[in-house]
Amino acid sequence: MIILHDFKKLVGIKNKFKMKKYTYILTIILASIFMASCGSDDKKILADNSPIINVKVDKVSVNKRGSFLSASGKIQSVYNADLSTRIMGFVTQVHVNVGDKVSKGQRLISINNVDLQAKQAQANASITEATAAFINAEKDFTRFKNLFKNNSASQKELDDITANYEMAKARLEAANQIKNEVNAQFAYANISAPFNGIITGKFVKKGDITHMGAPLISIETPNAFEVVAMIPENEISKIKKGTKVDILAKSIDEALKGKVTEISTSAKNTGGQYLTKIALDKTNANILSGMFVTVLFPFENPEQIEMVLIPKNAIVNKGQLSGVYTVSQNNTALLRWLRLGKTYGDSIEVLSGLSTNESYIVSADGKLFNGAKISIQ
Repeated sequence: MIILHDFKKLVGIKNKFKMKKYTYILTIILASIFMASCGSDDKKILADNSPIINVKVDKVSVNKRGSFLSASGKIQSVYNADLSTRIMGFVTQVHVNVGDKVSKGQRLISINNVDLQAKQAQANASITEATAAFINAEKDFTRFKNLFKNNSASQKELDDITANYEMAKARLEAANQIKNEVNAQFAYANISAPFNGIITGKFVKKGDITHMGAPLISIETPNAFEVVAMIPENEISKIKKGTKVDILAKSIDEALKGKVTEISTSAKNTGGQYLTKIALDKTNANILSGMFVTVLFPFENPEQIEMVLIPKNAIVNKGQLSGVYTVSQNNTALLRWLRLGKTYGDSIEVLSGLSTNESYIVSADGKLFNGAKISIQ
């Protein structure tokens, strides 16, 4: 009996311990739920206390635009030159650096011209000799011509003297032409600027050896630009000279205007691509030679097509995704991801993600985020 009583007592203690354990676990669970609910209430309070952001909105509408051909192009200076020389020699001095402004006729590079100086001395000596011979022959010719008139000289003597005179005259002319040739070579020993511009490239330094036809220095005229684009052979017939085009410079995010000024009629050396030049309209955009652009050529008598266009500045980019903030029923900002198409000046085509007459945010006075309370102005 004593043993049974002790066993019942032991079982009671064990059950009492289990009840305490279960009570402790239940208390922890209830406390966690309470803390979570408190946290949610705090978040709701923070969200409710967030500032209201003033925004401007617009409605999605369908636009009708003509058909366009989009082509890649590059900006270049209207006046540009790669200067080279026709002589071989050592560069004695490079007078300019890349970025320097130069004036027409300003010396840019000096090349060793000792050989030319020797040739010039020989030419001068030949001219001196030929001049003396010519003067002497001219005197003989004049004297014998008078003698022949007075029947004091025969026809053969006059013919010989005349031939001698003509040869002396020809030798003098040849000596002068040699000197002119040498003088012309001096222009290639001293490379000068062909027009006012800016140095954009320098390919030699002092002590280098020049080679005939190899570029030494590049020069361009600033603030006078054009666009060069290559058009496929199946599209070139749709482009006309004088057509006004839209140009997008992505690197500086600028929309430019231009006019087609030149269309090549041959693609013999360009692999089926026809070179087209577009003169840029005057602009304050910070464009530079060498920038890549996209040119939009409108087709003549275009067929009108419908498309959804929104301003580029309304687009939100996050990594590889692009979207726009729309307005929810509770007047909060809601980010909507979009599938975009071509760019047309300051607008961009929306292929999917927005419906007609749906409102989207164009600009905001503060930083938008999903759920931000907004006030439409």
